[in-house]
Amino acid sequence: MHTQTTAPARPLTRQDYKTLSLAALGGALEFYDFIIFVFFATAIGALFFPPSMPDWLRLFQTFGIFAAGYVVRPLGGMVMAHFGDLLGRKRMFSLSILLMAVPTLAIGLLPTYASVGLAAPLLLLLMRVLQGAAVGGEVPGAWVFVSEHVPARHIGYACGTLTAGLTFGILLGSLMATAINTFFTPEQVLAYGWRIPFLLGGIFGLGAMYLRRWLHETPVFVELQQRKALAAELPVKAVLREHRGAVVLSMLLTWMLSAAIVVVILMTPALLQKVYGYDARTALAANTLATLCLAGGCILAGVLADRLGARRVLFAGALLLALCTYVFYTSLRTHPDLLLPLYALLGLSVGVVGVVPSVMVRAFPAAVRFSGLSFSYNLSYAIFGGLTPIMVTLLLKTQPLAPAYYVIALCGLGMATALFMKERQPAG
Repeated sequence: MHTQTTAPARPLTRQDYKTLSLAALGGALEFYDFIIFVFFATAIGALFFPPSMPDWLRLFQTFGIFAAGYVVRPLGGMVMAHFGDLLGRKRMFSLSILLMAVPTLAIGLLPTYASVGLAAPLLLLLMRVLQGAAVGGEVPGAWVFVSEHVPARHIGYACGTLTAGLTFGILLGSLMATAINTFFTPEQVLAYGWRIPFLLGGIFGLGAMYLRRWLHETPVFVELQQRKALAAELPVKAVLREHRGAVVLSMLLTWMLSAAIVVVILMTPALLQKVYGYDARTALAANTLATLCLAGGCILAGVLADRLGARRVLFAGALLLALCTYVFYTSLRTHPDLLLPLYALLGLSVGVVGVVPSVMVRAFPAAVRFSGLSFSYNLSYAIFGGLTPIMVTLLLKTQPLAPAYYVIALCGLGMATALFMKERQPAG
């Protein structure tokens, strides 16, 4: 197995930190663009569907358009990963942010149902599909890009930092939604306020694309080109034929990652209000703190994986997440005063997901790395990330602790996966 033997002990350089910073910034903005839709779902539903439509159906259709972004992620990811493995990581890295910025900007300028009728939701759906395709290429592409730039012993830190950048995008969306709803009246939000986050997201995205011009192609890809060792066929064919074990490993770990992020970070603010009776401001403040702790936890988990090995950190981190999840959800009714510290601790423990990308990057050889990671991650996220809110909501009807039990079950899966996993050097 070929490992990167050229100067294995070199420290991280200024160029490495610059690459990491630009990648994390772009990832944060792209994730903000993808997620901001959900914070304005009510306003979008009111403006893009017929006024005669029942409220539940309007919200259902709005979330359906949001979900369409997840459904097309595997397809967008596969196409971009295919060219990323054949033409270079950097080109796809720049293209993905353009593909995200333009539709985000367009959503902010779209005419509403009152102006163009049925064309309004159809145009919204088209923009959402383009966003999903872009994020499908961005996330795996960014992990591959940074991991191939840094020395092998810093891959955990690089991937953890980038994952922290992505979670910062969620935080940015939450803060923007809070600001818009604070400074504008509900009537102003409906009239024009909801457009502002999309317009800003599109403009900042184009700015991040400009900044990415300063990034260099990864040394690993350049070496593959020089050795004429690029995939000779469709990279995904080679992945499915020769690396099925790595695909299964990556899909199982992505399932754990999606459960932790979707339930603990994205769904819990609504659950705190609807199920546990907290007011919106308290729920949002607690969620902001938890998301900040999650970003720190991702970097910490990545650093620990470099020092102690991904297997140990994944096992111990999944166990800690299971314990914190149980304590948090069982204390909400009995100790409402402990909401902030317990949610912060839970957010920090969700940081175990920062280990997952470095495991996936190491699981595939360089020639098909982008395709292998993209196929496994996006397919798993589309299935489990999309189904998780539906499953948890249905289970809630009979079991008040359904969110906790679901996350704990997936932590068990993560621990089992860690036990059967081999510690790997990056294949290439």
